Amino acid sequence: MTLCIKRASKSLATIAPLSLTCKVRFLFPSSFSLLHSLPSPSSPPEPDSSSSSSSSSDETHYKQLIFNTIDEKPWAFCNNKWVSNKFHAIIVDPHLFIKVLNLMRERPRIALRFFRWVEMQPGVKRSELVFSVMLDILVENNLLRSAYWVMERVITFHMHGIVDVLICGYLKFEVSVKLLDLLLLVCSKKLMVDHCLWIFDKMVRTGLLPDVKNCNRILTMLRDKSLVAKASQVYRMMKEFGIKPTIVTYNTMLDSFCKEGEVQQAIELLSEMRCFPNDVTYNVLINGLTKNCKLEQAEGLIREMLKLGIKVSAYTYNPLICGYFKKGLLVEALNLGEQMVSNGVVHTVATYNTFMYGLCRWGRLDDARQQFNDMLKRNMIPDIVSYNTLIYWYCRIGNISEAFLLFNELRCRRLVPTVVTYNTLIDGLCRVGDLDLARYLKDTMITQGIFPDVYTYTILVNGSYKLGNLSAARDLFDEMLHNGLEPDGFTYATQVVGELKHGDPARAFSMEEQMVAKELPPDLIIYNVFVLWHSKLRDFKEACNLLHKMISIGLIPDHVTYTTIIHAYLENGHLRKAREMFHEMLSKGLSPSVVTYTILVHGHAAKGFLSLAFMYFSEMQEKGVQPNVITYNAMINGLCKVRRIGQAYKFFAEMEAKGILPNKYSYTILINENCDVGNWEESLRLYQEMLDREILPDSCTHNALLKQLNNDCNLNAVRQLETLILECKESCGAET
Repeated sequence: MTLCIKRASKSLATIAPLSLTCKVRFLFPSSFSLLHSLPSPSSPPEPDSSSSSSSSSDETHYKQLIFNTIDEKPWAFCNNKWVSNKFHAIIVDPHLFIKVLNLMRERPRIALRFFRWVEMQPGVKRSELVFSVMLDILVENNLLRSAYWVMERVITFHMHGIVDVLICGYLKFEVSVKLLDLLLLVCSKKLMVDHCLWIFDKMVRTGLLPDVKNCNRILTMLRDKSLVAKASQVYRMMKEFGIKPTIVTYNTMLDSFCKEGEVQQAIELLSEMRCFPNDVTYNVLINGLTKNCKLEQAEGLIREMLKLGIKVSAYTYNPLICGYFKKGLLVEALNLGEQMVSNGVVHTVATYNTFMYGLCRWGRLDDARQQFNDMLKRNMIPDIVSYNTLIYWYCRIGNISEAFLLFNELRCRRLVPTVVTYNTLIDGLCRVGDLDLARYLKDTMITQGIFPDVYTYTILVNGSYKLGNLSAARDLFDEMLHNGLEPDGFTYATQVVGELKHGDPARAFSMEEQMVAKELPPDLIIYNVFVLWHSKLRDFKEACNLLHKMISIGLIPDHVTYTTIIHAYLENGHLRKAREMFHEMLSKGLSPSVVTYTILVHGHAAKGFLSLAFMYFSEMQEKGVQPNVITYNAMINGLCKVRRIGQAYKFFAEMEAKGILPNKYSYTILINENCDVGNWEESLRLYQEMLDREILPDSCTHNALLKQLNNDCNLNAVRQLETLILECKESCGAET
């Protein structure tokens, strides 16, 4: 089909994009018609006129001139360096350009070559209509790769009006659909979400249904940008206008729902699928269910896959194994590994990495190392994640030598350490106090072409402060800024804490102004640090002022903020103020933690206000906050102070009945009270029970025992106790 303009004003073809809509038909009723450029033999000749004859002569002249030029100079129009003044009229007149292109339809590649050349000329006047004609020629000749290039130019020059040209019926229906689909493809590859949605909406509402592959691309974009509501809208419109979803459509929607935690909607979509689900479908659902802690349901889907004969793979099992490890269900995770083998599923490196990280997380580093060795035995090559995992956990337990052995091994395997690898080792060195080697490693990574990031410097700054090396901490912070790295909130929090503890408090408080100047206002963590500092200084007024300041700037104080102030009040004997702050915390809708209740119990019990201590102890359990060993110790200590040792023993027994193991402080409190009342036999029994349970006493325990026994001059008891103490010390020495 040919897009002809008989009498339309040249103002239609301007540099600015045309915002054409279907109304253009009424504005220019005789300007647009889709006709062949040459009349068919059966058509009666149109009335002749001098103006139309002249116009036809012009376009025929230029057509022949283009062909002759290429015949004489084959390199003509190949690039913008080829120059000719003979075609200036076409460059500045889209109306003429359209007519010339229509006459060149039988030679589409020459038409495209000339089009490209015109496009690169200075002063060219672009028009959506010119691009439409060129695209029409290319699509009719199945030159889709070239059409893709032209459509990219449409996007580059923001010629959005072409959508209306294509929709309003000026080209063949099939061609319009193809070109709109091509436009959708280009926009989706450029991640132009809003533009894709606009084109999709216009197409379906005018009956030009896009290809389902393009719909799937739109859904994928929306999923990746977490725009689930819009993805659901597109999916509903697909069904409403008769675009049949494919398995890719369903899988993309399932993944969208799962990523947003809308697992129930994903399950409902599975039930309405009109095609048979495949392994990707189930893998997506298993991953989504696992992330939402629905582990049993996820494992049920694996059983369903096996029953239906759908292939299971490491992609099926890995998320669920990870989920079990996160919950601390190590037996279930390891059983899944065995189930994989029995079902013929080969462990991948990612599988081993999941096992290694999960085992390390729960303190089973030796078992994780065995997984690493098993991987090597199977001739599988560990990746950098494998090494980083083990290096991290060896550093966490202080085994720096083993971490560096792994570091050397990964380099021998020609794996390239990442900034994460170096940061992990630097952190490990800072933890053991070897700041010099940590800084040397930082310099080494630079020589290897791996540049420190903000985390590298934050680790070093933190390590320097902890060792009391203020000058090193400040130098490293300045070096980070000099290298163009912008500190984040955690970096500032590290410096604030370091300066408050070891340096200049005024410098710490000035950090707040620096953060605001960098449009990185202090967050809740930093304000909590400031509140803690003032509370420790007993500057309760300033601590409360900070609390109100947080609220005024839109930060919502959390239970940590209030607990810090409550603790400070209790420590300084201001019990009424502490209770008032606690009630304010509740009025703000905040839920007290076990720490909050424990300090309230301890603060009141230690001062002899047992009725209030009992009240908080009961209240916390009513609200579902379970007491821990420290909470019970606070109650036991408070009861012992008022000589209610019988009740103290009841709390001790209740604690054990709930599966909360007593610690050395639990025993020391009871030993101290029994010694105070002269019940040295019970004291010795408790002491022996500690040793039997491998709970190591400390100097406080021994002082509690010896103070009364020495006063009573009970030599037999003293000798017996000294023997026990010596045995305990020998046992500790042997373990060391």
